[in-house]
Amino acid sequence: MGSFLTQPFEPVKVAAPPEAASSANPAPLARPGTPTSPEQTPVFNNCWSCRVLSGSGLIGAGGYVYWVARKPLKLGYSPGPGRIMQMVIGISIACWGAVILSNPKGKAFRGG
Repeated sequence: MGSFLTQPFEPVKVAAPPEAASSANPAPLARPGTPTSPEQTPVFNNCWSCRVLSGSGLIGAGGYVYWVARKPLKLGYSPGPGRIMQMVIGISIACWGAVILSNPKGKAFRGG
């Protein structure tokens, strides 16, 4: 019985990839003028679920930072510069999440 940390350490053996094992016949390199693959559009430009997840997470994190800074003020303590800075950072994080939700990267710049 015991935890994972109390048991002796066993090294993990990793096999070499097949490309590195056979270096006698290297693959021919592509010529500089020929394209190697067709150009693909980035996946994250229009990923609605990614924007919802990250935007709502940032709004929640900003709300939590603001709430933690605001809690002593409700008890009657006077605000110091550190508390005010923490509240500003919390609001900034929440605004960053709102920007991610409302304005994706593709719409931020005009084309042409």
